[in-house]
Amino acid sequence: MKLNTYHNIYFVGIGGIGMSALAKYFHAENKKISGYDKTSSDNTKTLEDLGINISYSDDIETIHPKYLQPSDTLVVYTPAIPNSNVILKYFNSNHFTVLKRSEILGMITKDTFCLAVAGTHGKTTTTSILGHLMFEANQSMTAFLGGISENYNSNLIQNGSKATVVEADEFDRSFMTLSPNFACITSMDADHLDIYGDRESLKQSFLDFSKNISNDGKLFVHESLSVKGITYGLESNANYAAQNIKIVEGAYHFDLKTPDSILRNFRFHLPGSHNLNNAVAALAMAWEFGCTEEKLQKGLNSYRGVKRRFSYKIKEQSFVFIDDYAHHPKEIDAVYQAITEMHPNRKVTAVFQPHLFSRTQDFGDEFAHSLSVFDAVLLLEIYPARELPISGINASWLLEKITAPFKKLVTKSALFEVIKTIDNPVLVTMGAGDIGTLVEPLSKKLLHA
Repeated sequence: MKLNTYHNIYFVGIGGIGMSALAKYFHAENKKISGYDKTSSDNTKTLEDLGINISYSDDIETIHPKYLQPSDTLVVYTPAIPNSNVILKYFNSNHFTVLKRSEILGMITKDTFCLAVAGTHGKTTTTSILGHLMFEANQSMTAFLGGISENYNSNLIQNGSKATVVEADEFDRSFMTLSPNFACITSMDADHLDIYGDRESLKQSFLDFSKNISNDGKLFVHESLSVKGITYGLESNANYAAQNIKIVEGAYHFDLKTPDSILRNFRFHLPGSHNLNNAVAALAMAWEFGCTEEKLQKGLNSYRGVKRRFSYKIKEQSFVFIDDYAHHPKEIDAVYQAITEMHPNRKVTAVFQPHLFSRTQDFGDEFAHSLSVFDAVLLLEIYPARELPISGINASWLLEKITAPFKKLVTKSALFEVIKTIDNPVLVTMGAGDIGTLVEPLSKKLLHA
């Protein structure tokens, strides 16, 4: 099957972060694009601004007739869409070519030099750093990101088509559709156990993914992983390592050790050792690809991050508000480490919205341990996403396990008032659900409080 045989592409779940990047890509390729999503969002509004028609009603009547010809319309869907979806059922039952987002990504990248970043944490940041470095080095490339880059205000970076930079997503084993030339594995912590069943099966899927690398390709792995490849890390003997690390005015200054040289004077503005590791991984891949030392220094210094990845919403002397996508215990640990490094000896209030009943159940004790280090913890109810409730698993169940000095279950509507009563100088919101929609309104209220 060739993508260029289709003039029209219909996206079921077009507002998803990966789906909307593909929609932008095909729109730029002059395809006719339309789609459905459950609710309007910043992503759908951006697409509508491009002239793309989006329906928010799960009804065949909302689809323009030109998208109802199987010979001319390709249908793309995300696994986040339930099987009960009427529109998806219609396309599946009427001889349309219906493909997952990951399959389309695999087809796009197949004829390019593909640089893929995998890992249970860090892949969005690493991918966006790598995409930015290669753009700044004026490489012919397109990057598909799993978040909105602060530099481009987009989840798509385009500067040609010889190379593609992509996230290799382990959810639903999506990354198995990719055939990368360079691949990176940042981490293999247990996650998505509703899909994999146990930690060993998850780890095995990463090893299977690494076998998809081309014969002349390269695998980059964090030095903590027991996987053979080009290693990277911090202040270590890894093949690529940040050395002589200093924090100056809130930024990392370091030198980069490569297998045969030292590249000097890098500056990186994202806090946290987890982010510095991500930067080293991206630098290693870009250096091996052929980017120059000068371009990498300039590119890293100008990198501004990804929205909802340790994003400062308020940064004043007396009060700091940070928002982060953290939805796994290890990610919460990384956020806490970054906060204590950048804002030492200051009391921190954490607002957390658990994501998925299954993940909350699988990691209840780990979540409790990670959250208990904060001075105050405010829990929102679990965001179900694609799942049905699990009996006995809710935010109250998790709250019982937490031992922070102050803890409370709160509703979204009461959140601002409760935060005000605690009055800690640092606030962090975390979660992968709809907590992100609360951040801007909360910022405005806190600024005017």
